[in-house]
Amino acid sequence: MSLHRSWPIFVTLFLAGAMLRQEWLVIFSGAFLLILLAASLSRRFAFRGVTYRRHWHYRRGFPGEETTLRVEIENRKLLPLTWLRASDQWPLDAAPVDKNALSPSNIAGQGQLVNALSLKPDEKVTRTYPLRFRKRGVYTVGPVDLETSDIFGLAPLEKRLSYPETLTVFPQILPLNALRLPADDPFGERAAPRRLFEDPTQPMGVRPYQPEDDFRHVHWPATARSGAVQVKVYQPVTSHVLTVCLNVSTSYHAWLGTNQHLLEALINVAASACYHAFNSGCSVGLVSNGCLSHADRPFQIAPGRSSNQLATLLQSLAAVTVYTTAPFEDFLIRSLPKIPYGSTLMIVTALLPDSLVESLMRLKKYRPHTTLISLAESAPPTLPGIQTIHLPYSEDLLAHAH
Repeated sequence: MSLHRSWPIFVTLFLAGAMLRQEWLVIFSGAFLLILLAASLSRRFAFRGVTYRRHWHYRRGFPGEETTLRVEIENRKLLPLTWLRASDQWPLDAAPVDKNALSPSNIAGQGQLVNALSLKPDEKVTRTYPLRFRKRGVYTVGPVDLETSDIFGLAPLEKRLSYPETLTVFPQILPLNALRLPADDPFGERAAPRRLFEDPTQPMGVRPYQPEDDFRHVHWPATARSGAVQVKVYQPVTSHVLTVCLNVSTSYHAWLGTNQHLLEALINVAASACYHAFNSGCSVGLVSNGCLSHADRPFQIAPGRSSNQLATLLQSLAAVTVYTTAPFEDFLIRSLPKIPYGSTLMIVTALLPDSLVESLMRLKKYRPHTTLISLAESAPPTLPGIQTIHLPYSEDLLAHAH
């Protein structure tokens, strides 16, 4: 019987005992009324002032790395909690080192980090867990389900705290030699160590037209004002630009399913190219026909060399999924206007249909520096003007990751 339904019964017994002058009935019903009053008050204030916090050493890392989690549970009120159970939904691929620390969950790929304890007034309990990142992905931690009861344990209480946080496991990074890129200049042709490029997005002035100038660079307003043909002058830049183009498809037809190991190998190669190119001084960008988790469209990251650019690239590759909205060749052609002119393209794919080969040959006219990395079993055909690298998928490829 619930507490709120018990009140009328004991109030009736108390009044009956008082009217009939039955002392034992008054004492009996009065005692139970006091117990119900104390239980109701403790129920009302049970979760007031109760906080649950997670403190991380860091929330991002590579597979195999470990971090430390501190869980703080505090009771900020004068009433004690005789018992409290906090169940935190937790991804198995970023679980504590000792997986037995997690209780089973009815959600696939999830466990529950359970803390059972009692709390005195104004008491804080801290528990520490070592965590290990096991598999690439972006994982949500939480929510937290709190369970307790009134001070006498007559009725259970439940409350859900929406404290979702994310853990990011980056793709594995392959050593540079595993990518089989040219040793002298792995990320594109550069004539000199400090070669200058013109950035068409940063005009800095105009000058008279010369026969070797591109007609597309004519500045028509300045030409009209001066009466002579004027062309735009662009800001010179010294950083080389690389855009990695990732095809996440692992089969020619969606109904054939996904080769998850091959997908991970593709992402590892793309992440390794971004990592080594950025560390060699390149401005690195990324486009992919794969959608990010919790998103419904492909993504594109403009090339850059800001302090958080590499983290942004790896974070996106950690979240990319096999879900696509268009064939890779169509997506690549549509993305071309958004890719800076003059950048080197690095195509990472496991499939090379005739339609993609035709698109690459068309692409070569506008992007002369293009590298194709194929993870297909058979070697790619020779494509004039395109550097091709055959990196067939195998377990050894994943074994090179560190």
